[in-house]
Amino acid sequence: MPPVSPYRRARPATSNFEDLLRPQVEYLYRLAWRFTGSVADAEDLVQDVLLKLYPRTQELLKIERLRPWLARVLYRQYVDSVRQRARSPIATYAEGEDNPLDTLPAMTDGPEEHAERSWWREHILAALERLNPEQRTVLTMHDVEGYSLEELETILEAPLGTLKSRLHRARQRLRALLPMELFSAGERVNG
Repeated sequence: MPPVSPYRRARPATSNFEDLLRPQVEYLYRLAWRFTGSVADAEDLVQDVLLKLYPRTQELLKIERLRPWLARVLYRQYVDSVRQRARSPIATYAEGEDNPLDTLPAMTDGPEEHAERSWWREHILAALERLNPEQRTVLTMHDVEGYSLEELETILEAPLGTLKSRLHRARQRLRALLPMELFSAGERVNG
């Protein structure tokens, strides 16, 4: 990592914190939403992480690969929040929230393609929600975010073999939950 410029050091800590993390907030939110499946919970999770990191601005300046480090911090905060909710006598459910995937810009496809995409998106998201948290996390971070298993070993603090089995089971479960047409389109032989 190149050394931190003197200009950056001379600025107030608030500006350094904003400079460092502003480009990462969208990524953190996207990852948090995939962990939680809820807009409100994802926003709360990112906010909690940012609040915890703010006093550690000078330490953040020294981190070479900030994004994987932030992913690990976010994951730990997510695990803590799940544990805290499990101990809480009050269960909160967010009903009727907007799905961030629905806010993506419209494609030039016609209504049929749009309806089909929406149908598949609904089925995939519903299937992902039925995975257990460990499987959903490793599947999201590996297959969607593109982290290698070796990187996930560090981020999730789990042995490589455990991650491989979770990923395998998550993919297997996802296949079982999704309609067969997704996997057999164009490959079915009639006869």
